[in-house]
Amino acid sequence: MTESLAPPSVRPGLLRRLWRFVWSPSGSIALGVLVAAGFFVGIVFWGGFHWALEMTNNEQFCISCHEMKDNVYAEYTSSPHFQNHSGVRATCPDCHVPKEWQYKLVRKIQASQELWGHFVTGSIWTREKFVDRRIELASHEWRRMKTTDSRECRNCHAFDSMDFTKQETRAAKQHQLAVDTGKTCIDCHQGIAHRLPQGGRDAYEAMLKTLASETAAAAPAK
Repeated sequence: MTESLAPPSVRPGLLRRLWRFVWSPSGSIALGVLVAAGFFVGIVFWGGFHWALEMTNNEQFCISCHEMKDNVYAEYTSSPHFQNHSGVRATCPDCHVPKEWQYKLVRKIQASQELWGHFVTGSIWTREKFVDRRIELASHEWRRMKTTDSRECRNCHAFDSMDFTKQETRAAKQHQLAVDTGKTCIDCHQGIAHRLPQGGRDAYEAMLKTLASETAAAAPAK
């Protein structure tokens, strides 16, 4: 009798035993059932997680705490981002939450610190506390926008989509200068949607110097 040339790992008898092992209960729940259940639970978990993420990614959620509603939101409602001739409104997450999944998740984790400040420390619980920390809070956001090349701004505004001939002379000149010198939106528009704090320009320049020093220190030695 000629011996089978198939290796033992693929012989029919072994494959049948493997199939029965996967799909037949043997003293415990079948492996196939576990896999199917795990797949179903994974879908439910992912759907619930995504739903919760989106529920926290709208303007009503952002202003559900009085610190935001009574301070920066009140200023935002009188800005062109809230009401303008085109009727296009940029809401809180449009400017402060990345659209790309990986960046959005990181941003949400960072924002969870705000819950600690709201429920535990009360760091900006009153208008006075908010004003005292405003430069610090604004600098954090300016720094984020600078390091991401104003990524969220560019969801709506992009230099290569601008027709400078249809802009006011000063705006067209500044935008062309930004293109030529490699500047980003936040370099000029620190107070576009919220009131620029007193000393804001100086604070922005100080933030740039700190960022440049950190970048230089982190650069590999030549």
